[in-house]
Amino acid sequence: MIKRYLFILFFLLLATAAFALGNKERKESLIQVTGLVRLAGNANFPEIIISGDHEWFIAKEEKNKLMSFQHCIVTVEGEETSRELKFAGGQSAGIRRELRNIKIITILEQAPQ
Repeated sequence: MIKRYLFILFFLLLATAAFALGNKERKESLIQVTGLVRLAGNANFPEIIISGDHEWFIAKEEKNKLMSFQHCIVTVEGEETSRELKFAGGQSAGIRRELRNIKIITILEQAPQ
């Protein structure tokens, strides 16, 4: 009976360690991003994205700051958080870059046509 409990405990410990290694987050200091503000996702899960040199996702708690500036070019400053996305087979699916604690620097009302 004790061996069974030890096996379950060992299995849970390994599963927790594997999960922690799979979610590699990297935080950096403040960065400045310039790009076009656009809305992506669907009605239930809208995402605000700044399309510039990369696709920058705006954190959920910050999206209301930029919601009214869709189709405008903005420059924001914020904290970058990035993590590598993986498919179920373990292959890389790219990097998700997210901005938190944003501060709007400049707004260009019209995006160039």
